[in-house]
Amino acid sequence: MFESAELGHRIDKKTYRAEVPTVREGLLDAQFDLRENGKFPVVILISGVDGAGKSETINVLYEWMDPRFLSTLAFSTPSDEEREHPYMWRFWRALPPKGRIGIFAGSWYSTPIAERIAGNLSKGDLDQRMDQINRFEAMLVNEGALVLKFWFHLSRDGQRQRLKALEKDPRTAWRVTKESWARLKTYGKLQEAAGHVLRMTNTPWAPWIVVEGTDDRYRSLTVGKVVLDALQKRLADTRDQNFPVAPPIAQKIDSLDVLTALDLTLKLEKRDYETQLAKWQGRLSELARHPEFRNHSLILAFEGSDAAGKGGSIRRVTAALDARQYQIVPVAAPTEEERAQPYMWRFWRHVPRNGRVAIFDRTWYGRVLVERVEGFCTEADWLRAYTEINDFEHELREDGAIIIKFWLQISDKEQLRRFKEREKIAFKRFKITEEDWRNRDKSAAYHAAVCDMVDRTSSGMAPWTLVEANDKSYARVKILRTICERLEQALGNEKTRNRRKD
Repeated sequence: MFESAELGHRIDKKTYRAEVPTVREGLLDAQFDLRENGKFPVVILISGVDGAGKSETINVLYEWMDPRFLSTLAFSTPSDEEREHPYMWRFWRALPPKGRIGIFAGSWYSTPIAERIAGNLSKGDLDQRMDQINRFEAMLVNEGALVLKFWFHLSRDGQRQRLKALEKDPRTAWRVTKESWARLKTYGKLQEAAGHVLRMTNTPWAPWIVVEGTDDRYRSLTVGKVVLDALQKRLADTRDQNFPVAPPIAQKIDSLDVLTALDLTLKLEKRDYETQLAKWQGRLSELARHPEFRNHSLILAFEGSDAAGKGGSIRRVTAALDARQYQIVPVAAPTEEERAQPYMWRFWRHVPRNGRVAIFDRTWYGRVLVERVEGFCTEADWLRAYTEINDFEHELREDGAIIIKFWLQISDKEQLRRFKEREKIAFKRFKITEEDWRNRDKSAAYHAAVCDMVDRTSSGMAPWTLVEANDKSYARVKILRTICERLEQALGNEKTRNRRKD
C-alpha cells in the first residue's frame, strides 16, 4: 500500500504559495458551515512513521483553520485510570461532538501495531482487533461522523535522512529521541504490521489516505485539500447516512415466546424471603470484597416493564455494597450534550474501573425498546443497534467486566394494580406519569421488542436473566442470587487461570 508514497512527491514553493490561500479560505468556510450545520462530527486520525510530519501537519491544520473549534487528542502510554478501564474507553471519551473536528494524534490503531511489532500480539489476535475497529468505525459513520484516516509514510532511507535533518536543526532537534532511532531499527516490522493493518481496515466508509512525508509542502497541501474536499462533499450530501446492518425481524406464527413462557405465579413467603435476602446480601458483600474482584468491574443492567420493581431490586443490591464502591446510573431521555455524540457514548462514559460496580437503571437497550416503539429513531438505527450493543458488551467482557442483565416482567393485571396503588400513595405518586398509562396501550409492540431484544443480544458472555416479578420478594431474591452465582463463576475462573499460570 506504500508504493505511491515512495515516488518522491514534491511541491515547489511558488505553487504552494499560490494554492494555500484558496485552500485556507475553503477550509474556514467549510468549518463555519460545519458548525452551523451541527449534524455531524469530523474525526481525523494522524498516524505514520516517526519523522514523517505528523505533528507538523497538526500544526498546519491549526494554522489554516479556526482553532476554537478544533480539538487535538494525543494518546500515548495509558494512565493508571485508563488501564483500569476497557481499551476503547479513553477513545470514546475523546470523540468530538457534532459540529466540531477532533484530531487524534495516535489512535485506537497505535497499541495493536506496537504490540504486534513487539511480538506480544499474534496475527490472529491482531485480525480480531482490526475487525472490532472496523465495526467501531462503521458505527461512527452510521451515526453521521466523517472519519478521515491519514498514514504518513517514509521509506527506510527517507526516514533516516529525515531524522538526521530534524536533529541538526535546533528548532526541531527535540523531536528526535533515542526511541526514534530505535524504532528505525524495527522499520521492516513496522511496515509489515502497518501494511497488514491498513489493508484490513481500508474500508469504504473509512478508507486510509497514505501520504508521502518527505516534502513538507506536498504533505501539508495534500492533507489540506483532502480534508477540504471531504468536508465540502459531506456538507453537500443530504442523503440519509444510515443503513441497516441486521436482517429484518422474523414474524412469529404462534403465541409462545420468552415472556409468555415465564411463570408469573412464582412467590416467596415472607419468612423465606427474609432468610434468603440476608443470605444472598451477605454473600454479595463478601464477593465484592474478594481480592480477585480488583481485576474486574461489575456492570448490572436493569430493564423491565413499567412498575416491575427495578428501583426496589436495586436498593436490595446496594444494601449489600460499600457506598464508595458503586454508582447508580439512571438513564432517561438524552441531554443536548449526549445527543451531540454517538448513541453509545453516554454509556461508555459511565463504564466503571476495575474493582467498582455500575448499576444502570434503564440502559443502552432503550434504542431497541422505547426508541423503536415510539419512533424516536429510524428503523436503520435500531436494527444496527443490536450489533453495536453486542460489540459494546463483548469489548467490556474481553477487558474483564462482568455484565449481568435483568429484565423484570409482570402481568398486565399486576401492572394495573401497581399503577393505581402509586396514584393513591403520596410518596409514590412521582413514579406514575401520563406516559406510563400511554405505554400500556402499546404493550403488544413493547412485548415484541423485548422478545427481539432477548433473542438478538443474549450472548454466552452476557446472557439475559428474565425475572418473574409479580411477586417482589421472589424477584429480589432471584436477582441477588443470580449476581452472586455469576460473580462466583467469574472469580472462580480467574482463580483457575491464575493457578495455571503458576
